[in-house]
Amino acid sequence: MRLAGAATAPRGADVLERLAATHDVAYLLTRPDRPQGRGRKVAPPPAKEAAERLGIEVRQPERLENFDPAIETVVVAAYGVLIPEDALDRALWLNVHPSLLPRWRGAAPIERALMAGDDETGVTIIELVPELDAGPIAAQRAFPLTPEDDFGSVSARVGELAAELLEEALPEPTLRPQADDGVTYAEKITPEDRELDWSRPPQELVNRIRALSPHIGARAQLHGRPVTIWRARVERGKFVPVVVQPDGGKRMEYEAFLRGVR
Repeated sequence: MRLAGAATAPRGADVLERLAATHDVAYLLTRPDRPQGRGRKVAPPPAKEAAERLGIEVRQPERLENFDPAIETVVVAAYGVLIPEDALDRALWLNVHPSLLPRWRGAAPIERALMAGDDETGVTIIELVPELDAGPIAAQRAFPLTPEDDFGSVSARVGELAAELLEEALPEPTLRPQADDGVTYAEKITPEDRELDWSRPPQELVNRIRALSPHIGARAQLHGRPVTIWRARVERGKFVPVVVQPDGGKRMEYEAFLRGVR
């Protein structure tokens, strides 16, 4: 099937590569190159790098007003750009959303599911409509969340499952409305979300760390030093750091950090 892709982030790049293995991807829509990292060097988004490896044409418009896809179906995954109504009217836009819609509509569904301590999440393929993540469902499947899961492991599972569901949905998806009840919203992660509040229950702190690892990291003070905590667990009802990173330093086991403090 000939279609277009729209993706920016690593999860979108993963979906693009899997999609290109079985379909003719005419082009990729992605965000413009931006300054990244501490050096603020201009760099391409991960999806662009994937498209160039695959020999797929890359288009990087700042905005999509009056955009004509010139193709019948566009698969969207972690694109990060609002699709205007006039563009939605010109093609079928199928979005890969990493949650069990209508739960966790919005910008950070994986992080919010982990923070909330959900027992399961999943992938939903929806038709994009003007209302945020409210379009009819083309395919959906759940998978369990384990105590060992973090953002990275869940994202990898989402990519695998998205490819399977897209094969079910394409080329002619059967759409069904989303349920009216059970709607929740996954707000964008803010700097405040990264800060650990030691007055909160230990399991809640661990869930927050899982949600922000390995891509963002949770912040705290340990023994008077600012650190990023990448892994932690609950032992006998108490919070135990496992992998930490002092500001300006490298990631290390908590025991090694303690030796440095002493």
